[in-house]
Amino acid sequence: MQKSLLVIALILLASTTWSVEAQQVSQYEKREFIHENDTLLYRILYPHNYDETKQYPVVLFLHGAGERGSDNERQLNLGGDLFLNEKLRKKYPAIVIFPQCPVDTMWTARTKNRDAQQNWVFNFPVSKVAPRPAEMVNLLVEEYMETPSVDKNRIYIMGISMGGIGTLEFLHRWPEKYAAAAVICGGHDFRITDNYKHLPIWFFHGEADDVVPHHYSYEVYKAVCKGNRRTRYTSYPNTNHNSWDKALAEPKLLKWMFNNQKEN
Repeated sequence: MQKSLLVIALILLASTTWSVEAQQVSQYEKREFIHENDTLLYRILYPHNYDETKQYPVVLFLHGAGERGSDNERQLNLGGDLFLNEKLRKKYPAIVIFPQCPVDTMWTARTKNRDAQQNWVFNFPVSKVAPRPAEMVNLLVEEYMETPSVDKNRIYIMGISMGGIGTLEFLHRWPEKYAAAAVICGGHDFRITDNYKHLPIWFFHGEADDVVPHHYSYEVYKAVCKGNRRTRYTSYPNTNHNSWDKALAEPKLLKWMFNNQKEN
């Protein structure tokens, strides 16, 4: 009897916890952005007591490959709770956007294969035309930039894994839009950083990452930090690909990000 009561209690506790989490995530409104024949799914979180007559910074968060889909929910699995933290929401009121990339594509055209030692080797081809999901997100950002309540000098971008790679490519393609960026377990071609080498970027990477080896972000950091003291790099020893757990828990991350604004 006692075991049965214990099982019931645990089930009730789990369902209550899930209900609270679902209610919190529901604060991100479900939206669709339609352009021509394409649709981009995204979630958006507004500040408490949102006032259309005031201006707010915008945070664009690009998810990783594991959060691709068509449910308009999975992209919140990593990073979504950071902006639901009540203390942080009050301290840093902002509009937060989480777009979702379809499952059969990516934010970039990066390719990868294994070398003789079975390590991942990445290539980052950048064509004149951005992949459609990236282009759709850029159009979405441009639409919000025309909203009076958006502070155009304080638009930020951050991403994890595939989204970290995407963040650097967004900076390469559209550097004029962003005031600062956070790149978590991402990377790109360090030879094409001229467009964004002036921007403040905070890189985070696990030294034991066997999915996106950490040198792909460190080489970009070395290329952009010359003459740019606003860029920083944080490495986590003995940490694999899930460096987002530590990066998103960095107490100074949002303070650093929101302290930056675009130079006129």
